[in-house]
Parts: sequence; structure tokens; C-alpha cells
Amino acid sequence: MKNGHEKKVRNRSIILLFFFLIWFTAIVIRLVQLQVIDYVRLKKEVTEQNHEIEKITPKRGTIFDRSGNILARSLPRPSVFFYPSKDEPLKKHIEKIQTLKKLLGLSSSNTAGIVERLKRGDSFIWIARKIKPEQALRIEKLNLPGIHFDEENKRFYPQGQLAAHVIGRVNIDDRGQSGIEYRYNSILEGEKGERLILKDAKYREYRFETLKSPVPGKDLILTIDETIQYIAEKELKKAASKTQARWGTMIVSHPPTGDILAMANYPPYNLNSPLSDIAKIDRNKAIHQTFDPGSTFKIITASAALETKSVGLNAVFDCSEGSIAVPGKVIRDHKKMGILTFPEVIIHSSNVGTVQIGQKTGEKNLYETIIAFGFGRRTGIDLPAEEHGLFRPIKDWTDISLSSLSIGYEISVTAIQMLQAINIVANKGVVIPFRTVKNIPYGGTSSLRCRRVLSEVTAGQISRMLEDVVRSGTGIRAQIDGYNAAGKTGTAQKFDPSIGRYSAGMHTASFVGFVTADEPVISILVIIDEPKGVFYGGEVAAPVFSETAYQILRYLQIPKQHNPQKRMIASQQR
Repeated sequence: MKNGHEKKVRNRSIILLFFFLIWFTAIVIRLVQLQVIDYVRLKKEVTEQNHEIEKITPKRGTIFDRSGNILARSLPRPSVFFYPSKDEPLKKHIEKIQTLKKLLGLSSSNTAGIVERLKRGDSFIWIARKIKPEQALRIEKLNLPGIHFDEENKRFYPQGQLAAHVIGRVNIDDRGQSGIEYRYNSILEGEKGERLILKDAKYREYRFETLKSPVPGKDLILTIDETIQYIAEKELKKAASKTQARWGTMIVSHPPTGDILAMANYPPYNLNSPLSDIAKIDRNKAIHQTFDPGSTFKIITASAALETKSVGLNAVFDCSEGSIAVPGKVIRDHKKMGILTFPEVIIHSSNVGTVQIGQKTGEKNLYETIIAFGFGRRTGIDLPAEEHGLFRPIKDWTDISLSSLSIGYEISVTAIQMLQAINIVANKGVVIPFRTVKNIPYGGTSSLRCRRVLSEVTAGQISRMLEDVVRSGTGIRAQIDGYNAAGKTGTAQKFDPSIGRYSAGMHTASFVGFVTADEPVISILVIIDEPKGVFYGGEVAAPVFSETAYQILRYLQIPKQHNPQKRMIASQQR
């Protein structure tokens, strides 16, 4: 009996040991699975459930004008987000979103997107970012579970539309998208920080911990002058509205330094307004829009002739017929002018005389001068997406190209390129690079260098011609009481793709000049595109130059040079 009992006990022990071994083996296998095989996946799931690392966007740098006035700044704004609780049904989540939709004015498409993310099981969902403080207060009073707030920075532009196309815009994440905001984004945006958010099993936060503090962005001081920018925008809008122009642009610079003091565009745009049409703010016509320069380009033709000594100042040209035949075309003047000297050709903007000057100068000399002035390539101004214009290599010229180029056709330029051309004359033959930012943090500087394009003698000769253009020629309406100005008018027919040729009814009116003529303080370019009615540059754009320059000179407290009583009047301007 004893042996039988012992045998039963032994068998039971063996069975128990067997099941224990199976149980132990199962535990070991499970532990291996959890600690080795599925370790990475499980750790990730636990980490996602218990905590989350979130980027902290730093405060973006402030943009000032040259006098310290604020043009763009960032201010704190609340943003609302949703951490859905796992133990709540989807229906409850959607009800909360519908409640917020009414308070925040969310669109149906935005609401549908949020609901779709809820259905996917997303644990973090933005509801609305950078909302008004009063909206946040109303939401807080509802005390909705899972609805939380975070503080972000929103970009504000205290001056609204002032210098909008220069400053540019940022997106919802405070990253620059155009203008200065884009070009200097790496300096303005600073360095992002990191924040640890600890949550319980129901995705409810119970603690925040900053892992890395954000580094605020650096401030920028522009060369733009708030007052001069205001004057330019006011006068451009007045002229463009009066003439019902399609678009217009004006640039004001300080020739000795290359500082851009103002850059205005029409139609204007308010940076604080909703971006219904991004193209309106992103397209800065001063550097993006190309056009045929017309008669303002005669500055380059005259420079080529004098610099290469192809034509002397005492040369005379027969313009009495009022037209000149060139291969496949007849080029005309706006009136018959008789026999003209070299300076008179430019002063009275004779196409016939300028074509003859171009013919005497020759293709090679004209081509090389155009290249030296910088046409066909970007000026290098520190603004994004500058256009380079269109200028064909000399090998692609036709029989008529020399004549056409002499008077500003067969070439497309930007406003900033034409301003650079007049600045070369104002700076006694030297190119001085443009800039829109005075201080570049971290010691950054422009890679562009000054270079000589014309001799000082040639630049002086051109300057005196341009002074006479304003004193007694086509630019007489650009005269400024008490100041000597120099400049050139331009009236260019526009190419109409619908008819495949230049249109007699569409024009670009322009004027480019500087003041004072002997010691340039400012240079100004005015473009008025497709003005209705009167369309000559001397009648449309020159008066804008005069009025704008006068106000700026008074603002800068530049003393008058002479008695303003003697003002010549011309019967016709072009």
C-alpha cells in the first residue's frame, strides 16, 4: 500500500512538474517576445501613449525700417487643439467639433478634415491656430474634455499694405513664403525648442517639461524708409488710378549706397488681410515683371556711342523726314525734328536720330555695353525670385535688331535693371549693388562688388544730356522747383500676342531719373502700364517723378539749389 501511495505522489509530482515546465516555458517565450522580439514596437507604443515630444516654435524676429519703425512683428496668440480620450465614443468627439465650428467659424471642409482624422484615431488634432483671445475665452468657459490650448506667435504688420511686396508673408507655421520674410527666413525664424508632454492612459496631459528652450529669431533693419515708402505708394496709386492703368511700380534708391528707400507696387495689398489671392502679394512687379523699356533705353545707346568713341558729341543727324527705313520696317518719330545734334537726339527722344547713332556705334559695341550695364541677368538685389529679363546673344540678332535695340525694343527688362542703369550714370559710371537690408546678423555681407561700367567722362556727358532732357526736352514735366534733376522719358508700345505684333493702343509709360543732377541724393523709376487716354512717359510718368521727388527732398531737408521761378514750358512731351 505504501509503495502504491508513493507511486501516485511521484506521478502527480511529475505531472505538476510537467505543467510547471510548460507554464515556465510559456512565460520565458512570452518574455523573450516582449523583451526581445517586440521590444522596439512595444516601447514605441508605450512611449506614444505616455508622452509626446513637441517642437516649440520660437518668436520670429522683428523687421524695422531704417529709422526703427516696426514693419513686421510677432505677437502671442492662442491655438486650440484636441486630444481625444479613448473611453469616449466617436459621436461625442464629433459633437465637440460641431460646437467649436460655430464659435470659431470653421468651414465645412475644415470640419470634415478634423472628423476624418478622428475616425483614423489620431491622438493630436489642430482645431484652429492663432485665434483671437476672446474666442479662446469663450471656448475655455465650455470646459470641454480633451480641448486644450497652446500659445503660438502670429505675424502682424502694423502698417498694413506699406511695403507689402518687399516685406512678404509667412505661412501658418511662421515660415517665410515671399519677400524679406522668405529671403532672410533662416535669420528671422530662430531655432526651435522641444517640449515633453506626459499623458495618462486616456491621453490626458498631466505634465509639461521643456527639453530644449527655443532661440528667438534675429531682428532685421531694412533700408526702406517708412515715410518715403508712404510717399511713393501714395503718388503711384494716385497716378495709376487716374490713368486707369493695368499696373504700376516705383522704386526709390540712394545711388551712392545702393540702398532701396522705397519699392511700391500697384495694385496694393494689405498683409493683414486674408490671402485670397497669393499671387497679388508674392509678385513684386519691381523685380518680377518684365517689359520693353522703349526710349529710357536710349541712355544705353548713347553711352555705348560715347564710351567706344563711335560718335562724337558734335555729330549731327538728319531727322527732318520724321522716319527712317531699316530692313523690313520703317521707324518713326512722334513729330518731325529737323537736323539734330547728338545731345538733341536724346533731349528730344528722336527715334530716327537714335537709330542712326546705333548704326554708327555698331552691333558689337552696343551688345557689349548692354551686357556691361547688366541687362539679361539679375542685379543681385537681396529679394527672392528676381527675373533676369530677356536679351538675346548677338549671334541670334536679325538685320533689324541693332535698330530695334537702339530704341529699347527686342529686349525685356525689369524695373530694378532700369534703375541700376540710371544709377550707373548717377554714380559716375560705377555699379553699386542694391540692398534692402542694412544689418545682416552673423556678419553676413553681399558677395556683389562695385565695378566700373563707364568712364567718369562718359557718365558726366550722359548726365548733362539727361539734365537737359528735364530742362528743355521730353522730360520737362519732371522738373522740380528749386532742384536740378536729370532723367529720361520712355513710351513703349506693347506686344499683343492676340494679333502677333506691337499694338498701337497699348503702351508702357515710364520715367527714370535722379536728383540733384550734380550730387545725386535719390534716384526714382516710375512705370505706368497701359494708361488710358494720354500715354506718353513725359506726360504720365514724369509728373509722378516730380511730385514724389519734391516731397522726398523736403522730407530729407535737402536745401533748394536755385531760384525755382524760371520754369520752361514745352508744347508737347513724349
